[in-house]
Amino acid sequence: MYSQAESDTVELMYETGWTDGLPVVTPTRDRVRQFTDYLELDPDELIAELPPLSGRATVERIAVNAVMAGCIPEYMPVVIAALRALMDDRFNLRGVQCSTGIHSPLVIVNGPIAKELGINSGYNCFGQGWRANATIGRAVKLCLVNLGGAIPGQTNKATFGHPGGYTFCIAENEEANPWEPYHVEMGFSPDESTVTVFPAEAPHNIMYHAVNDRDFLTVLADTMCTLGNVQMYVMGDTLVVLGPEHAKILAQAGWRKRDVKQFLFEHARKPVSLLRRGGPAQGDLRRELLWPKFVDPTDEDQMVPVVRRPEDIMVLVAGGPGGPHSVYLPGWGSRRATRLI
Repeated sequence: MYSQAESDTVELMYETGWTDGLPVVTPTRDRVRQFTDYLELDPDELIAELPPLSGRATVERIAVNAVMAGCIPEYMPVVIAALRALMDDRFNLRGVQCSTGIHSPLVIVNGPIAKELGINSGYNCFGQGWRANATIGRAVKLCLVNLGGAIPGQTNKATFGHPGGYTFCIAENEEANPWEPYHVEMGFSPDESTVTVFPAEAPHNIMYHAVNDRDFLTVLADTMCTLGNVQMYVMGDTLVVLGPEHAKILAQAGWRKRDVKQFLFEHARKPVSLLRRGGPAQGDLRRELLWPKFVDPTDEDQMVPVVRRPEDIMVLVAGGPGGPHSVYLPGWGSRRATRLI
């Protein structure tokens, strides 16, 4: 129950537009100091200048937003690493923040810190019920709005947006992963912890109950290249999150992660003739210039892949065991970025 003073503060937050539409924890000086003291960093140290308004995200200002989001001090290193990763030029945060598209930055945590902080990688990992996921993701989003100025309807021009705009944070289920975890694939050691950011749509569920590795990948590939999917027109990175059951089926059949990527690259394709029915207006070749050079946009029978290269497909393992589900998250046209925590 809020005291009258706290209730007034929460209402002030609503009036000033400093919330995401949900109540926040009042960022008192004592609470904020606990967060900055935990890091042993100068509160005035600049972490990032967040677009679109080049807001100065200092340690103290990030702590304010982390308190408001409901974080505990131990989450601060993850929040700061995520904000640093978002500033990678390849991610194009300004474009992601201001686009009319539906995308929102997804925070993915790998390494020992995921278990230490209780970041959910299993059942309902994209859903509710886990403080670490909910508040870490929310702290990042509050920073992007309150410090970066990505205000819906003003600088943030998303036609729809999606619930990941409140919070969007998971960990990879490394215990259920039959291959090396993502951060090891990227060159980090297993005992290091990382944050990866990716401009993602909401998860698109892929249900496949049979035990047939090649047929499953064919179904997955078809899901990735639907007409109207922005990924088919802007390329960039894209994300597949395999459920533990599907990952197990593939691994037992001898598929390596790079084999999965190669198959999806070869089979997640649509002909030019069909793609011209969606995406940019017919006759507008500007988007088609983003297709790989081997695609002739004047040849209606040419098959256009979902990405330019197999390595542009990011493959993770997450979710709970027992359910024959995986998810696909199309990208926005830019690249993912990974930072050491």
